[in-house]
Amino acid sequence: MNKTAILALMSCASLALGGCAAAQKSLIATASEAPQLAKVTSSQRDLIYLPPPPAPVPIAVYSFTDQTGQLKPSENIQSLSRAVTQGGTSILIKALRDAGNGNWFTVVERERLDNLLKERQIIREMRQRYLGEPETPSNVLPSLLFAGILLEGGIVGYDSNTQTGGLGARFLGIGGNMQWRQNTVTISLRAISVKTGEVLGNVTTSKTVASVAVNANIFKFVAFDELAEGEVGISANEPMQIATQAAIEKAVYALVLEGAQPGARQLWNFADRTAGDKLLGEYQDEKARALSQAWRDAAPADRRRERNRKQARTLTPPTSVQTVRPATAQASVPKAARP
Repeated sequence: MNKTAILALMSCASLALGGCAAAQKSLIATASEAPQLAKVTSSQRDLIYLPPPPAPVPIAVYSFTDQTGQLKPSENIQSLSRAVTQGGTSILIKALRDAGNGNWFTVVERERLDNLLKERQIIREMRQRYLGEPETPSNVLPSLLFAGILLEGGIVGYDSNTQTGGLGARFLGIGGNMQWRQNTVTISLRAISVKTGEVLGNVTTSKTVASVAVNANIFKFVAFDELAEGEVGISANEPMQIATQAAIEKAVYALVLEGAQPGARQLWNFADRTAGDKLLGEYQDEKARALSQAWRDAAPADRRRERNRKQARTLTPPTSVQTVRPATAQASVPKAARP
């Protein structure tokens, strides 16, 4: 092969690679999106429109971590990535700030308290060195705000493939199929009194994470020596971070309503009692539906046992008990024989 042919082949290869690179950039630009603010979930919307309390509640969060220890499932290789997000504390703080459009809680920083204390110490040292102040005035560096309620908990469950399924059909080499699976993430959140250490409220929420894949293909001889083959497919996976965020936001929403329940354990109330009572009624209906669903999902034996237990509680005991003494047998004695 002469040099002219080699140069022609190299030029064609360069043009082909350049065309592939341009096409790749065009595809990336089409599929990519510009940076934007995070989308508002339905649970976040409910948090934002919560009626505010009479005054914000000071609250602290030290950590809200992944307590499952689960790794991301992989079919071929061992993955060291975590199945759920490790930023649960940041998500919880954001949810607390969203409650009542920022009017429900005064969140104090505790996750990176060491950094905050170091920065305050730098301010004291700089003022002492350059201004000669033995102590920093309180109006320049006031004391840290303390919280009366501490929030604890975490991501306590991640169950993969809780439900799986699929559907497919093929006829004369033309077919398609659909596959789907469902995972579940569970959140536990509790409020603790800083003064006494008592657990004031505890809620548990869960969120399903769905994944769906649809494929269609053809593998068919259209002539004696001509084969038609093609495949197309698309998949959609719900982001785990969005699902975890929605579950945490629902936990904060439920904790607010649990603490507003009238009674001896009421923690706070709504400034607008009418709007608050409406939300409390809807929350009670939601809890009743969850209990009814658990009743329907129970085994027949469990339902029968619970029904008998309820019937036993409804039976009222008699108000008075009459004691019937057995009759005493007396021998018949003739009058003449009596003394």
